[in-house]
Amino acid sequence: MLNFKNGKFTVLQVSDPQDLQIVRKTMLRMLDTAYDKIQPDLILLTGDNTLGNHFVDAVPVYSRLTVKTKSDELKQMKKALAYVLDPIAKRNIPFAMIYGNHDNMNKVSKDEQADIYRSYKNCIGLDNTDKSVDCDTYNIPIYSEDKSRIAFNIWMLDSAGYDNVKKQGYVHVLPETVAWYKRASAALKEQNGGIPIPSIMFQHIPMRETLKLIEECDKKHGSVLKEGKYYRLKDGVSGVMGEYPSVCSEEIGQFEAMKKAGDIRAVVFGHDHINRFEGNIDGIDFIQTAGASFRSYGSKIRGVRSFTLYEDGSYKTEYFTYFDLCGKAPLSLLRYFKDADELWKARVALAGAALTAAAAGTAVKIIKSKHK
Repeated sequence: MLNFKNGKFTVLQVSDPQDLQIVRKTMLRMLDTAYDKIQPDLILLTGDNTLGNHFVDAVPVYSRLTVKTKSDELKQMKKALAYVLDPIAKRNIPFAMIYGNHDNMNKVSKDEQADIYRSYKNCIGLDNTDKSVDCDTYNIPIYSEDKSRIAFNIWMLDSAGYDNVKKQGYVHVLPETVAWYKRASAALKEQNGGIPIPSIMFQHIPMRETLKLIEECDKKHGSVLKEGKYYRLKDGVSGVMGEYPSVCSEEIGQFEAMKKAGDIRAVVFGHDHINRFEGNIDGIDFIQTAGASFRSYGSKIRGVRSFTLYEDGSYKTEYFTYFDLCGKAPLSLLRYFKDADELWKARVALAGAALTAAAAGTAVKIIKSKHK
């Protein structure tokens, strides 16, 4: 049972760690530091927990097929997840998860992946018995300090997967998931004497309503370019928008269901690696968390987000970048340069310059030796 202690409960969100069986160790150092500094009561992995579509060709550079069978792919997935999950298990911190689009891009089913997470004794959730929804759709109750009632609730919703009927991938919350949320939220409300239980909802793909937080602008004030037009965050929305939001492909009444239920304080997303912002739409906070991955695209805002929940139903959130956590000492900067995906061209250029300098030095030595 998870419960408040000294009036608060701390949740740490890690979105898009998105790595492979050959891991970028700088991300692991960043996460280790976050766990020790923030000391969360619960860690949430909010999708793209692996770079699932590249297990089959994960060599230092993607170039050839190295994994050919499902059993081999499962073995590599376990290895990749162990890098993320073992440090959490070592600290005995409870954790929960949802899937992202990359988690579904392999031969291993969601249920089979869930068994990997469940093998860790500190894994919670993945316990919804309603077969109308995916296994990563469930809720996590946080009990009061005296453990007498549910004081806060966390919703975990699947938003990306494979449609077995249409035989294609999807990036949106399914109607069945929204229907389940309505039933489960109403049941919690009834259990709480007719009062909605304060809740935060997590899903990987941002809801379409997120686009209400941005506006078109001129080039001078533009933040991002999309199909020949410039966009920025609206006044009152705090944070950074490094790319145009990649939102759910369909809207099937989720937001209206949330407003009607009256329990959602905030809805939180990952997926867009270089977006980190917070805004409010119709009384519900919309929160975007940047990616943690160093292997996939990112920027200097890559990091993690904490939520401090209070027993009165309120909360506060803080965002911590790699540099907030690990500092800017020379070794920290060197590690960032070595592993950050967006700096690979700089690394190649530096390596080329070094080889050129070395070759030039060798040539000088040969010339000198010939003129002795």
